[in-house]
Amino acid sequence: MMKIHVYSEKSGNFASDSEKKPMIIIESRKRPLEPGQKDKNGKPILSLKEKYPDAMIIDVTSKAQDEFVRFSPFYPNGGIPVPFTDDIAVSVKGIWQGLKVFESTDIDTSFFSKRDMKNLKRTKRKYGRCLGHRKGVHGEELLGYIEARKQIYLPCYKWVLENKLQKLVTAVRIISKNKPVVLLDYNTNPDVNNPKSALSHASLIKAYIEGNYPE
Repeated sequence: MMKIHVYSEKSGNFASDSEKKPMIIIESRKRPLEPGQKDKNGKPILSLKEKYPDAMIIDVTSKAQDEFVRFSPFYPNGGIPVPFTDDIAVSVKGIWQGLKVFESTDIDTSFFSKRDMKNLKRTKRKYGRCLGHRKGVHGEELLGYIEARKQIYLPCYKWVLENKLQKLVTAVRIISKNKPVVLLDYNTNPDVNNPKSALSHASLIKAYIEGNYPE
């Protein structure tokens, strides 16, 4: 397991130029990490290590094997305020799934306390069409997909970055000013307003570090 030691930018361990811009790239975790793999036609696939030979590659999904797994929305960082209510939840994903309203069932607050990163999905296959996200546990308003991203997912994930993950955020920020950092995510969509693809949380880490987190 990788252990991260955070150093001040004023120390001699990293470049001290605070004006240097972070170099952060988002890539799919589905892409091969190591060289040697081939596609279905037998052609070599360019691996991440070949494409970014000088970069630090960081898996920020629930499959990560080091402390960067805490960046995953599935991870039970704990103490996360649930928007528009007094409840708290252990994970961002638990809030997102718990506030969904389907044709056959309403919200499920038990998801706020689920710590198992493998069982955090409520699907239309089981519950029918998703009607939206309830605006708070006791709210009457249902938010559409994009509005729910903006009013639920984005503030929850930002809260985690600011209140639970500052050590790791600082590490990525400092490292990315000295060498490229590649963040691996299953989704690579950075556009909050694009409903056709799930939003990349790795893109939110990048945006937060670069000072342009979406509101």
